[in-house]
Amino acid sequence: MRPPTRVADRHGFDTIVDARSPAEFALDHMPGAINCPVLDDEERRIVGTLYKQQGAFEARRVGGGMVAANLARHLQNHFADRPAGWKPLVYCWRGGLRSGSMTTWLRMVGWDAQQLAGGYKSWRRHVIDTLEQQAPQLPLIVVCGPTGSAKTRVLHALASQGHQTLDLEGLARHKGSLLGALPDTPQPSQTAFETAIAAVIERCDPARPLYVEGEGRRIGRLNVPIPLVERMRDSPCVELQVPEPARLAYLLRDYAYLGDRPEWLAGQFEPLKQLHGKEVIAAWQELALAGTLPQLFSELATQHYDPSYAKSQRAHFRCWPERRQVQATGLSEDEIAALARDIAGLGA
Repeated sequence: MRPPTRVADRHGFDTIVDARSPAEFALDHMPGAINCPVLDDEERRIVGTLYKQQGAFEARRVGGGMVAANLARHLQNHFADRPAGWKPLVYCWRGGLRSGSMTTWLRMVGWDAQQLAGGYKSWRRHVIDTLEQQAPQLPLIVVCGPTGSAKTRVLHALASQGHQTLDLEGLARHKGSLLGALPDTPQPSQTAFETAIAAVIERCDPARPLYVEGEGRRIGRLNVPIPLVERMRDSPCVELQVPEPARLAYLLRDYAYLGDRPEWLAGQFEPLKQLHGKEVIAAWQELALAGTLPQLFSELATQHYDPSYAKSQRAHFRCWPERRQVQATGLSEDEIAALARDIAGLGA
């Protein structure tokens, strides 16, 4: 008898097939998995209701027909061009009936299909274990700098130059600041965010630096995993020092799309009334509504972001007093690439 297939075995398969409903898949899934539900969202709701109201037999009788129809459709569409030697790994929520049904059908065709023991729940346990066990050992170098220092772009430049990076804001789909929400781009679920982080950590070479942007505990509505936060706090820091005019010019380029969302932009300042007072916030809201972004960003930087920058860095990073500094005269593409090379030289 073949031993159960575990999460650690997943790389030995041609395709990972998620047999759960589209809503479950959207919330989080194993990296690279394709969604071939044996029950869609509405069918899953119907079967669940039947189970509660009429019992397991009726739920299985009705659900079985739905499962058979969906599996037939997948065989005719998603799996129609798979070769005889195709080897899929199938999972559902707990590694039960849904993935078991699909695995049985695929084996009947002749494919070497296997069912993931424990299903998605075993994958979730793997993600948590990866974060708890490997994050405290990561060879992090934390890239810091005041608002408008192009930290994320520097991180991208480091990646393009072949260095290891962990782009938390990219994975969170949020720029991490008060105005960091991206237009028409919702953030992932907390579990999907953690899955994405774990996937990067698993690929990390512990003998080489892993560059990460200095973050607090939250990015938008998402929490950075505590083991990673603690590792960042204990890791060496590199600070970008960029002249204020260059920072403002960069902010105007990087946040230019906010000029198309004046009412949304004005609304983002409401939570700051207690900190800055109603008059200041009203003035910023007027600038936002008028589309006067240069003056607005300049005032935000000098009155809101910069005053708290050094204090927050000292609070977040224990190695802040020993930080190394990298100077920039501007933030053009070439200058950002040069900053990345300078930072990599420090970490070598």
